[in-house]
Amino acid sequence: MGKKRIVKTENENAVESKPEVSLKEGGKKRFDSGILHVRSTYNNTILTLTDKKGAVLGTASSGGHGFKGAKKGTPFAAAKVGETLALKAQSLGIKEISVVVKGVGLGRESGIRGFISKGVAISSIKDTTPMPHNGPKPKKPRRV
Repeated sequence: MGKKRIVKTENENAVESKPEVSLKEGGKKRFDSGILHVRSTYNNTILTLTDKKGAVLGTASSGGHGFKGAKKGTPFAAAKVGETLALKAQSLGIKEISVVVKGVGLGRESGIRGFISKGVAISSIKDTTPMPHNGPKPKKPRRV
């Protein structure tokens, strides 16, 4: 299957010393507000939490929660995704969010409702779903 790895030690009586790890977390940042991006399609719902500058703080999707197939696009799955992402937002200290919704799926509202059920306030909701101005060129008439 492969070569066996042989480890040779020069001094077998030497005691291994582990580097000390500090217990307090100094690197975790606290945020007071953020932006929740809701991408809702017919097949899935993806929620992304960013700070005001646009740096991603956390993300969650229906497929990542174990929903498969057509169940990923349901409002129930979107609500579960919103609840879990809200818990992550609370651990970061986020109290207020503005929401950006994109897509036409069933999980648009329920993803937001699941998020605010954990006590995070919403300041604004913006819909950025792409809308065609004129659409694609129609097919030529059929010649018989």
